[in-house]
Amino acid sequence: MTKVETSEVRKLSDEEITKKVNELRKELFQLRFDLATRQLSKTHRFKQARVELAQLLTIQNERKSSKND
Repeated sequence: MTKVETSEVRKLSDEEITKKVNELRKELFQLRFDLATRQLSKTHRFKQARVELAQLLTIQNERKSSKND
């Protein structure tokens, strides 16, 4: 996966963001599992997935807080 631009993420709907968050959490779990069993070959994917997850969660929280105000 390539780096995701924030402007592209902001165009996603709330449902799409939630779906991507769940997918990234599953991927991070699988990466940790592969690391523990010494089957991990793409170690750089940890950082990429964490950054993408942080972007999605930040935008999700911004939308929630703007709805509450």
